[in-house]
Amino acid sequence: MNRLPIFFLLVFGLGLVSCQDESTPPVMSVERYVNLLKAGKYDHAELPTFTSQDIPALLSYAGEMQKITNFPTNPISSAWYLECSLGMYVLWTVESIRIRSFDPQLALNSFPSQNPTVEDKLTFEYIEQSPEVQEEVADYYLQWWNTIRDQEFVTIHHIDPLEKSSLRWH
Repeated sequence: MNRLPIFFLLVFGLGLVSCQDESTPPVMSVERYVNLLKAGKYDHAELPTFTSQDIPALLSYAGEMQKITNFPTNPISSAWYLECSLGMYVLWTVESIRIRSFDPQLALNSFPSQNPTVEDKLTFEYIEQSPEVQEEVADYYLQWWNTIRDQEFVTIHHIDPLEKSSLRWH
């Protein structure tokens, strides 16, 4: 009996088990991030490491309806979306900043939720991600930011922009 294939399988298996995800979120400017998303060339597995200082620049793209097809998704989600509007993805990125600012453990692999889509807060039913829905989400985030922007972010980051809406991130 040839033990060489069994040896290689054992070594390969141990290699898989011992691998740890040591990736770190990329550091880049908002402009570079958006340009890479638009070009379909964002090749990182996580969202960038942005801070509250980046929120105004990100929110300037909240109305962008351009569809993007190459973007990182949360690996814990069983849903797979082929495309997303740039504006909705950027709003999800803002939510990532907010979530990571008060509890980094809540943002698995830098993601604030399973997907860059919203659903009904009460029924958890999927909502068609229309331009009208994106506009509604953008309005809530812009109102939120306009209300809190002059305050110390660490004291108000727990305020959910969608709190008064019927929406929540999926």
